[in-house]
Amino acid sequence: MSTPPLFIALVSETYSPEINGVANTLGHLVSGLRARGHRLQLIRPRQNHDTPAANDDDLLLTRGWPLPGYPGLQWGQSARHKLLRLWRRQPPDVLYIATEGPLGLSALRAARRLRIPVISGFHTNFQQYTGHYGITLLTRLLTNYLRWFHNASRMTLVPSLSQRCELQRRGFERLELLARGVDAQLFNPARRSDELRRSWGLAEQDIAVLHVGRLAAEKNLDLLVSTFRALQRQSAGLHLRLVIVGDGPLRESLQKQLPDALFCGIQRGETLAQHYASGDIFLFPSLSETFGNVLLEAMASGLGVVAFDQAAAAQHVEDGHNGMLASGDDQRTFIEAAVWLTESSENLRRVRLNARQHAARQNWSSIVEQFEQHLHAALQSNAVPGNGRNPPLVIESKRAH
Repeated sequence: MSTPPLFIALVSETYSPEINGVANTLGHLVSGLRARGHRLQLIRPRQNHDTPAANDDDLLLTRGWPLPGYPGLQWGQSARHKLLRLWRRQPPDVLYIATEGPLGLSALRAARRLRIPVISGFHTNFQQYTGHYGITLLTRLLTNYLRWFHNASRMTLVPSLSQRCELQRRGFERLELLARGVDAQLFNPARRSDELRRSWGLAEQDIAVLHVGRLAAEKNLDLLVSTFRALQRQSAGLHLRLVIVGDGPLRESLQKQLPDALFCGIQRGETLAQHYASGDIFLFPSLSETFGNVLLEAMASGLGVVAFDQAAAAQHVEDGHNGMLASGDDQRTFIEAAVWLTESSENLRRVRLNARQHAARQNWSSIVEQFEQHLHAALQSNAVPGNGRNPPLVIESKRAH
């Protein structure tokens, strides 16, 4: 039985064509909901490609602030008064807030005043990032703010079971699971390119060790370096090449540490899919992910993935069957797992085949349907969470209302 169409407002400080997991996920959710007949109103910061007259009833662009350490990304400025005017004229049935910055906070406050049901999404472990950037004193304060923010919504959607357990332990309430899918037609072993591999200096029997992601402190990239060096030492007779797709503040440092690695920069669409499919092993050393979309993309592309037993890997990787799992944050077992994949061509072939078969079943249509069900559930709830007090960390600007 089909559900009635909704008018859904979505607030996010990041959106396509920006490249990150949040923007990728929201793009799939928005296109999927529109295909199912729902009306989507998007509120986000203005991007470089936007025209001055881009605003309409279904798109509200706000000013943004540069986000320190993240060139090209920004926080949206508070827009509470604009949102109050917009939503008094035509209130959405439900609001989804994907990011907790000043724009998200102003949307939460406007929705509470107008009694619009709010769902929030926990997409990024910002409270873990503070330690990587030398501001550990903010960790507790930021955790308190995030807990206040999400507990003020009717439910918070989290992408993985491990994330839900961690947030429950920290006092977050009304948590529901919304996993992630993958476009298995785009990310497909059939896109493997012998020409691209030759440009990497690799023959058919050689092994391309791939990493895709932002080159930043929170991604645990020291382990990427040490794992590849261990592979070089312990994989006698094999020609290995490390191929790194992505960009970020640590690129220059990594290039000095890995002079023989190939740094391909940011790739998109079919070109990105071709890079994935032309690899053999995928190293994913991050310990800060709420999910990790790139892991499913690598599995759908038929790569042998190595990751820690958390987030997406905990849900989708069966150790030794369709990938390799390292326990906890044990760097030794991560390196051993990567070495195991290179010890036998049959091991790697079998893992890669099973990875593709598993990931091909993780489609976005079922995720969009679950999201739709959560939106309807929020409408049916009469509870208005929170007590309306100011958040522990006040980051809302009074400007640009």
